[in-house]
Amino acid sequence: MPRLHEVPRDEADKDVALPLYRMLFGERDPVAEPGTDTGTPGDWWTVFANSPDTLKHAAQGFAYYRSPDRAIDPVLRELGQTWAGYATGSQFVFSQHCKSLRGLGVGDNKIAALPHWQTSDLFDARERLVLAYADRLVTHRGRVPDALFAELKAEFSDVEILELTYITCLYDMHAVMSRALRTEFDDRDDPVVEVAAPEEFSARDFLDTGR
Repeated sequence: MPRLHEVPRDEADKDVALPLYRMLFGERDPVAEPGTDTGTPGDWWTVFANSPDTLKHAAQGFAYYRSPDRAIDPVLRELGQTWAGYATGSQFVFSQHCKSLRGLGVGDNKIAALPHWQTSDLFDARERLVLAYADRLVTHRGRVPDALFAELKAEFSDVEILELTYITCLYDMHAVMSRALRTEFDDRDDPVVEVAAPEEFSARDFLDTGR
């Protein structure tokens, strides 16, 4: 379960949270009866409802990137968002934006190839450029070589690059927050833990054997 309090319907802010609850959950209390149409528990919303201003700001971000006023192609935008989820290790962000890609007509074979896009021949030159830039934003924390940025400038307008940068970094943030707060599909234990040695093993054995 999430690490923060989930706000039930009867505690939800009437101006911000309740309209969003109605849109996503109908008349259900999302804490007592969780679940969304995409199969998530929906607890991202109930956790963010602790701060109506934060929830409102985040929801405005969703409206921003989905707006028809955006210059960046929606598929390219979603590639950046999906890679942000994958590279950050957020199963929630990655899973949700795989669905968004599918909704935009991207085939299942290309979606399945995203984790190894570097060696896949399913992505065209523009898509590979977007993914390379998104990787530099997320994995390398914004360390973008001049040569890569020059390729971006040759292919995309300044507006497209700014929007792609902003949206990809926004979803890096969402991925990090989801993991930290253990919301939705990120409510899982870290797989990187020490595996116990056999009972008869002594730590000195490493020194004794030279391993």
